Parts: sequence; C-alpha cells; structure tokens
Amino acid sequence: MCDTTSSALPRAVISRSALAAAASTALRAGGRIADLRRDAWGHGVLSVAQAVTAAGAEQVLVDSDGEVEALRLEGIVGVTAATADIDPVLLYGLPDEDGSFDTRPVMRFAGRVLSTKLLRAGDAVSYGYTFRAETDTNVALVTGGYAQGVVRALGNHAHVEVDGRARPIVGRVAMDVCVIDLQGSDAELGAEVTYFGGSGPAAPGLARWADVTGLTVGELVTVAGAHAVRGWEA
Repeated sequence: MCDTTSSALPRAVISRSALAAAASTALRAGGRIADLRRDAWGHGVLSVAQAVTAAGAEQVLVDSDGEVEALRLEGIVGVTAATADIDPVLLYGLPDEDGSFDTRPVMRFAGRVLSTKLLRAGDAVSYGYTFRAETDTNVALVTGGYAQGVVRALGNHAHVEVDGRARPIVGRVAMDVCVIDLQGSDAELGAEVTYFGGSGPAAPGLARWADVTGLTVGELVTVAGAHAVRGWEA
C-alpha cells in the first residue's frame, strides 16, 4: 500500500533566482501582461506576480476575481480578460522542442526514493510486465505517478536524474509511483529524484515528455505543478 499523504507526493521546487532572472529576460523581450492563469502554470500566482511586476510588468492575467482581489491587496494589477504578451517560455524557463533554454528552468519537479530492490535478469516490474531486466540490476520505487502528472506513456520512454546521473523510468507508471532502473548503482532511501528542471541531466526533461506524450511543455508543467507540494530554493 502506498502512502498517499503529502509526504508521498512529488515536489515542485521553485528557484527564486531563476524566477527573478527569467522575469527580467521575459520583460526585456517585450510585453506588459503576463499569463498567470492556472496558478501561474503551476508555479504559484503570488510569487510569479511579484517577480514579473518587479521586473516591469503592468498587469497579470489570472483566472478569477478572487485572485484579482488578492493581488490588489499586494499592490498588483490582476485582470481576467486580456491578451497576455509576455513570452511564457521565457518567463517559466521552459525548453524548446530540442531541449534548449533561453532562460533557466524556474521549476524543478522531484520525487524521492521510497524503496529499492534487486532484480535478477528476467525479472519484471509494474503492471503488465512491460519491462524485464536484461541483467541483474537495482531498481527504485519513487514518488510521482500519473495522478501527479507523470504521464503513463513515459514508462520505458523517459529518464529521471538520480545522484547527478540520468536513469530510465521502467515499466508502467502507476497512480502515485513509478520505478527507476538504477543500472547497477544504489540509492539512499529518501534520496531526491528529479523528473525535470534544475541544472543537471534532467533539466530539459519536459521536451522529451512532450515528444513522448503529444502534450505541450506548458500543459505538462502546469499539471505537474498543480499536483505537487510546492517548495522553494535559492
């Protein structure tokens, strides 16, 4: 049985420095209205609103009158009907289809290792046994599944970052967890596993996710951010 409390959820870690730098770059590129709908694409309305207005944005586009009022109390002009003209790819540090960036990723989406297990050659994991180990290897059960935006199609088709190295997601992604092939290495219980973002090999992961799933990078980051526990880092 998997723990379904917040401790079992992946984390959407927002970099303050990356957000400030990305907001400045996006404003220099042109525009005065930022798209902060869907909780600022999963990044958090208030913090992104503060960053873009500090960089020079005049208004932010949000979903509800309640958000407009909450922002008004912070001295920020929110609107529910406008055309956003600040580039969201720059603002949120999203990769292009080739995995290249013009600004650093603002969000790092990360799970943690719940357990590890030795697989012998021929052993299989997850529903339907779509993955069988070709050689003896260690695998890790990691927080984050399709209920949190790790789309089922990513099983056997995408990688995560563990201890600075890219490791494949293997087998079918479950509702709240997935399995990572550690490829002969090991991992500490509770160790962080980065799905996308940051500065390591997982940074451009959203580009691969978009290619595999047919969803846009914007859709993927928004869903992931909306279903994670939000945290902050420098």
